[in-house]
Amino acid sequence: MPRFFVRKNDVSCDSINISGEDYNHIKKVLRLGNGDRIIACDGEGTDHLVEIVKIEDAMVKTRIIESVKNCTEPPIQITLFQGLPKSDKMDFIIQKAVELGINEIIPVITERTVVKTDRKSGDKKCERWNKISMEAAKQCNRGIIPKVGFPLGFREALDAAKGSSLSLIPYEKEAGTKLKQVLANSSSVGKVSVFIGPEGGFTEKEIEAAVSCGVQPVTLGPRILRTETAGIAVLSILMYELGDVGT
Repeated sequence: MPRFFVRKNDVSCDSINISGEDYNHIKKVLRLGNGDRIIACDGEGTDHLVEIVKIEDAMVKTRIIESVKNCTEPPIQITLFQGLPKSDKMDFIIQKAVELGINEIIPVITERTVVKTDRKSGDKKCERWNKISMEAAKQCNRGIIPKVGFPLGFREALDAAKGSSLSLIPYEKEAGTKLKQVLANSSSVGKVSVFIGPEGGFTEKEIEAAVSCGVQPVTLGPRILRTETAGIAVLSILMYELGDVGT
């Protein structure tokens, strides 16, 4: 059944109005009409089964048939602090992270980040990234749209991660502490922060800064993973061990 996200203020006690790009998709692409049913999610964990009652010039009016809690959100909240990669790798990372159950993605500018961004270009990228997040959330039946934040400096990212019950930073020079070992010793984990470096990885200075802020360096094994692979691998493991994958 077609699925769309709506704003909270578009939902009343018994009806939902849909406009913008979704209006065009419903009318011109799907060619739906009166009596057809769709799912409208409020982006805060509630799915509404609705029936189209009228299609106007710029709005689809629907009647709520049933409202239920979305059951696809994981029991843990994971924030991915992703070192800003080159080309369109960030698009791929966002899409797959949303599918796996990420709660938030924050691009990070590190010492080895090649891509440079200013406020204007950063705003444009954020707009595109959040649209990718929304489309991925729609496709995999998420109850929320994970936010993609504006790029932060590494120190700012460390500050933003404070308050997490577990913070991890995979590092190729870490040999003693394995991710499996850390997770085996972790209990009652509700909020997790994961730091992934860009191409070239983190510098030793950045690792030292992370450790001083309580972030745990871990090894992901003998092979060095690409930046677009590392975050997805860690998220998959976390969702298996602490989340809802495999349950």
